[in-house]
Amino acid sequence: MLTLISFIFALAVLIAVHEYGHYQAARAFGVRVLRFSIGFGRPLILWRSPASGTEFVLGMIPLGGFVRMLDEREGPVPASDRSQSFNAQSLMAKATIVIAGPLANLVLAVALYSFVNWIGVQLPAAVLSKPVQGSLAERSGLAAGDRVLSLGFVDEVLRSVTSFDDLHWMMVRGALESRDLEMVVQRGDAAKPIHVPLRLSQLAVGEADTEMFRRIGI
Repeated sequence: MLTLISFIFALAVLIAVHEYGHYQAARAFGVRVLRFSIGFGRPLILWRSPASGTEFVLGMIPLGGFVRMLDEREGPVPASDRSQSFNAQSLMAKATIVIAGPLANLVLAVALYSFVNWIGVQLPAAVLSKPVQGSLAERSGLAAGDRVLSLGFVDEVLRSVTSFDDLHWMMVRGALESRDLEMVVQRGDAAKPIHVPLRLSQLAVGEADTEMFRRIGI
């Protein structure tokens, strides 16, 4: 149920931003907007602006939306209002109004991705559970609760581990390239971290699959 509500909310936001782009562009070129609708069907909420006369509507079916503008092709328009109709605008104005919707969605996407990049995302820490019995991790001496601080291939500089994704990527590389990993882990309240070699070269695997990860045991 929560997934459905989230989907409807996200869709409504995308539709609202898209139609708002059309609406603002139309207003910028002096085109009269008759109705701004989010959703179709029977109106659940209807409000008419006393200044512009535009009707703002929330429809019962939230699967789309539209901006209805004054247009001689949809009905008679008084001569005094013709300059405010969509069809009387220049080609550039019409094109701008039409493209403003998708452009608004593009701006929204850039803004959201930028926001996520600024605040960051939560990733699982490189804290290990109990290794699979008989696996490479168990034979290497790794234990439940070990936190991987840094790692690297043998004879290379060790790099800090910020999340489990770092460990996962290096394990896949090491297994496929038959290269051993050197891991520095913090075990419980131990005074000093310990070095643990992970002999991935012993696996002799051809592809990264479930069986490979089971044999590694992490």
